[in-house]
Amino acid sequence: MPTLPGGGGSFRPPNPTLAAGRADEAAIAVVRHFGHRLLGLPFTLLGAVRRPSPGWTGPWHYWWQAHFLDCLVDAGRRELRREQHYDGGNGPSAGRLAARLLRTVRWRNGFRFPNAYYDDMAWLALATQRLDKLAADANKPRFRPRSAARRLLPQLESAHTPDLGGGLFWSTARDFKNTPATAPAALYLARAGDTGQAARLLDWLDAELYDPERRLYLDGVRLASGKPVLVPDVYTYNQGPVLAALLEVGRDTDLQRAAELVHGIAAALVQQPEVTEEAGRKLILRTHGAGDGGLFTGILARYLAVAARSDKLPGEVRELAARMVADTAEGFWAGRAIENHRSWEVLVFSADPAVPAAGKPEPGTGVELSTQLQAWMTLEAAATLAG
Repeated sequence: MPTLPGGGGSFRPPNPTLAAGRADEAAIAVVRHFGHRLLGLPFTLLGAVRRPSPGWTGPWHYWWQAHFLDCLVDAGRRELRREQHYDGGNGPSAGRLAARLLRTVRWRNGFRFPNAYYDDMAWLALATQRLDKLAADANKPRFRPRSAARRLLPQLESAHTPDLGGGLFWSTARDFKNTPATAPAALYLARAGDTGQAARLLDWLDAELYDPERRLYLDGVRLASGKPVLVPDVYTYNQGPVLAALLEVGRDTDLQRAAELVHGIAAALVQQPEVTEEAGRKLILRTHGAGDGGLFTGILARYLAVAARSDKLPGEVRELAARMVADTAEGFWAGRAIENHRSWEVLVFSADPAVPAAGKPEPGTGVELSTQLQAWMTLEAAATLAG
């Protein structure tokens, strides 16, 4: 294998057994620590926003649940490949838990899937699309994810208008079109076979929000007093679904842009390199703190792993993507802590893979679901590199 830029030698994929075991441990930690029933009702599941839990009166983070669902699908995929329960027990499979979660999201959201934010709905649509594929491969009922898709797709289509040249609105306020809504919608459509519509969304992103100097996508375009105003912020999670959509649509220009994007991420969105004589440069991705930002880098890792497995990209680009995922996953795992809760223990991951979980306490906030999902997503992504 070729040597990666700034690296200390050829990339070696993670050990399959070790990587799968780490992903299992993360799944167990999040499900046991954060999973709870809605109002105590049987056969329901939601992720608590944080532990200690604020209870029913706490905030409702719809899109966090979408990524909880995505992670359960990851664990379900691993169960299907290995014919082994993710926590070694006899309880519900990860796929069954995912189906419960999807149903409970609808109940908690007022017995409906639509909400006021198109990016939230795009993330849930992507997760349900993957759940549908998992159910099909496992010969399980598919009515629940298909029902969700029938309700979510028209919402996404309604947000795609000619205003500001195209793209999706972020919310029902319809004053902001951005990457967080447009990119996952493009990926959803591409995976559903509507590559024409997906390509139009990618063309809008390229024309309006791609920064050729940094080789990254900016956040969005806001309408202020009837005039477009660029929002030039750069976030890790915005790059991920664009990367996957570019690969899924797969035009020559898309593949060229995907390769550029991977290099842009490696140049601008990794932390200050930790260099040792043995390991060379560590390509650990930047993170964005807690709250919603606690999910961002896990999302990027998920889709960098897609790039690392894609035969549409040159080998050195694939290896660069793989290095970022593997190094970030290693950072999360190395920095984990163990919390004791009377008769049981739980793993806790840091919000920053370069800082141990025990070294950066957040007084008064406890442990947030978003940061734990981020680490779980990254460990799942690393497990896919191992085969």
